[in-house]
Amino acid sequence: MRILVVGAGATGGFFGGRLAEAGRDVTFLVRPGRAAVLRERGLRIVGRGEPSVIRPRLVLADQLADPYDLILLGVKATGLRGALEDLAPAVGPDTRIVPMLNGMRHIDDLVECFGDTSVLGGVAMVQATVDEHGDIQRLGDLRSLFYGNLNGQPDARLEDVHTALGGAGFNTDISPDILGDMWAKWVFIASVGAVTCLMRGTVGDVASTPGGVEFAEAVVAECASVATAAGHPVPEANLRTTLATVTDVDSVHASSTYRDLVAGNPVEVEQIFGDLVRRADELDVPVPVIRLTTLHLRVHQQRISAGGPAGRGAA
Repeated sequence: MRILVVGAGATGGFFGGRLAEAGRDVTFLVRPGRAAVLRERGLRIVGRGEPSVIRPRLVLADQLADPYDLILLGVKATGLRGALEDLAPAVGPDTRIVPMLNGMRHIDDLVECFGDTSVLGGVAMVQATVDEHGDIQRLGDLRSLFYGNLNGQPDARLEDVHTALGGAGFNTDISPDILGDMWAKWVFIASVGAVTCLMRGTVGDVASTPGGVEFAEAVVAECASVATAAGHPVPEANLRTTLATVTDVDSVHASSTYRDLVAGNPVEVEQIFGDLVRRADELDVPVPVIRLTTLHLRVHQQRISAGGPAGRGAA
């Protein structure tokens, strides 16, 4: 199976790199700047053990000519629109697309462009970031990729996808309720993101401060209430994990949104928070803390767009 990985950042680079290491037929669709780094240094996955150095097959958008069997979409939501235009020549009638983005908004965009028979749901979980060298720095042991048909129905082509992705150094599974799994992840990342971004600290910083645990619990309750109203209540086990994560007084964990925020980088405000607020309004669910988080991050994003300072000291 020919696999095209769109993006070679923390998510696309990790999963695509592990697939390449496992001998799968993998090509990375990247922009010229990222291609230059990968050609010079290789695709490096470091941390949590011995480093991996992969010499990946690369392609630029104007070099795409033939359809691929499977596309892993690993860009951030802020780059989705450009990525959809770039990868269009790689999508044929039998191509399956597994998105590895946050939130739910991208599903509508993908289906609009390529149809609901080509688009799968996907949940990628990996603790990683791209460091100053362009290497993928693993920050934890979490590494899993789940996928499934949006309608929840099994089919032979989905089994082919599962075979292509399995046994490559990360956990994989076909989900019978991928939309529910995507909502559960959305609640998790929105909760951790709101706690760390709004309070400008790690989970442990917030939870160890008087009132911090109660604040974090309120954030989780808000996010989960939207999922429930949307018809996708978060399973109790997932909810317990989310609550334990955001109330751990010893945790040094912070969301990727928080890391982007304090570094002065663009953040996925609309995809993670703005869209959650929009759906909450449609469902008449009050989300005052998530609404405040959205405003906070929109101000950050606006400052970046205006060319002003947007790092820690600017908030």
